Amino acid sequence: MDAELARLADASYVLVTTFRKDGRKVPTAVWCARDGEELIFWTRSDAGKVKRLRRNQNVEIAECDVRGKQKSEPIPGVARQLDAAETDRIRKVMARKYGLSGWLVIYGSKLFRGRDATICYAVSST
Repeated sequence: MDAELARLADASYVLVTTFRKDGRKVPTAVWCARDGEELIFWTRSDAGKVKRLRRNQNVEIAECDVRGKQKSEPIPGVARQLDAAETDRIRKVMARKYGLSGWLVIYGSKLFRGRDATICYAVSST
């Protein structure tokens, strides 16, 4: 894993910036974790970033605070959507990283909204 991406994977929040059709940037603060050589993030499957990522997998990743205030320079990356089995595995990784609050949010979402209500993405550096 790229050293910069590894540093970001240890952060509590990262700013994932996706791109609209016209090229405008749309930053969003998300939880993240490390999975092998990739940074992973978890999101609702009906989020706007999912639609944008279907069209353009290029992203910028930077460390941020809970409100999305950028704390580091962005690095370019490519995101790929994980399948259902990988998403289930990553939910456990995320719950481990974020402790009780992670477990409550992730498994609460799965219980009340269903397993297809959230998906995970893996980001590798370009």
